[in-house]
Amino acid sequence: MSVRPALARRLFAEYLGTALLVTTVVGSGVTAARLSPGDVGVQLLENSVATMLALAVLIVVLAPVSGAHFNPVVSLADWWLGRRSRNGISIRDLGGYAVAQCAGGISGAVLANLMFDLSAVEWSARERTGTGVWLGEVVATAGLVLVIFALGRTGRGGVVPLAVGGYIGAAYWFTSSTSFANPAVTLGRAFSDTFAGIAPASVPGFVTAQLVGLVVGMAALAALHPAVPTHVVAARQPYRSAVESAAAGRAES
Repeated sequence: MSVRPALARRLFAEYLGTALLVTTVVGSGVTAARLSPGDVGVQLLENSVATMLALAVLIVVLAPVSGAHFNPVVSLADWWLGRRSRNGISIRDLGGYAVAQCAGGISGAVLANLMFDLSAVEWSARERTGTGVWLGEVVATAGLVLVIFALGRTGRGGVVPLAVGGYIGAAYWFTSSTSFANPAVTLGRAFSDTFAGIAPASVPGFVTAQLVGLVVGMAALAALHPAVPTHVVAARQPYRSAVESAAAGRAES
């Protein structure tokens, strides 16, 4: 079985990946608003395509280091699902991941603001609230959790980058919340008063909905895939490749 990289390296990977993800979300939102003024539909298309492509690339690049969670919800699910078998991250790692991810989210928004000659911190005035929006965020987060861990449990980790990028890109359009599905990204986007921003007062509602979505997603996972097959190791990193998973299974058989 492969040795997990040192915690400091993993935390840096989580920080960097989340920062670049939020930079992509915010930066592409600014570009979209400037290139397609007055056409919100085209702006959302430009924003969603950039996000889905960047997310897939970041997962491929950083998964070998930290698992490429970039999301406290994913890290929490990884810890919970692996806590008995000790195949998930530890509770200490969970705390470190969440801090690194949130710090990365804020840094990414600041970086995007500066690249486009905006103030480093501009609190968003874009209100995102209401029962329908929160329900959309529950759906977005539940689907994300299900996609990641269902593929991990069935030994198809190699397609996770494509599947996650595709799901988030689609969920921009079919959810009322435009699919934040990530507390760290939600926090970061509050620091930018742009197309992709969210008012600070709207953040608690979104994070609460994301936590509810986490529970719903894990319940769906338990119903669809109640046990990990003996030849598949529960992923320490949700995005381990299919080759790594198969090799680990052979080593343990």
